[in-house]
Amino acid sequence: MDLTVIAYVIYLLVSIGLTIWVARTLSLNGRIFLADVLHGDEKLADAVNHLLVVGFYLVNLGFIALYLSGDDDIENTREVFEALSTKLGVVLLVLGFMHLGNVYVLNKIRRRGVLEREQIPPVAPRDWVAPSAGA
Repeated sequence: MDLTVIAYVIYLLVSIGLTIWVARTLSLNGRIFLADVLHGDEKLADAVNHLLVVGFYLVNLGFIALYLSGDDDIENTREVFEALSTKLGVVLLVLGFMHLGNVYVLNKIRRRGVLEREQIPPVAPRDWVAPSAGA
């Protein structure tokens, strides 16, 4: 069998396996974080979590498919390892950057929500005024 095809099969198996593992890990551990970001709304947290996982799969599997082809034919075992290390390294970097991007955005949303919950009026109200009848 052609070594290029073997390298492609190994690349697909490892990169798809890594994508599934990262998505499951993010989904399981991110649910609690999402519930906090969304002020305890469990149903909304589950829905957003599912949508994030679907988007994660689409982007990563699309990238993996686009990055599959190579310019050179692989002729020996050393070249198999070199091609795999390059391709898998790039896939891991993309997975990592996507994860960090998601955490950054969600943390910004969470911080904004925490600040809104903790804000107190600058001056305590002293009296209540009834609206006028003509208004």
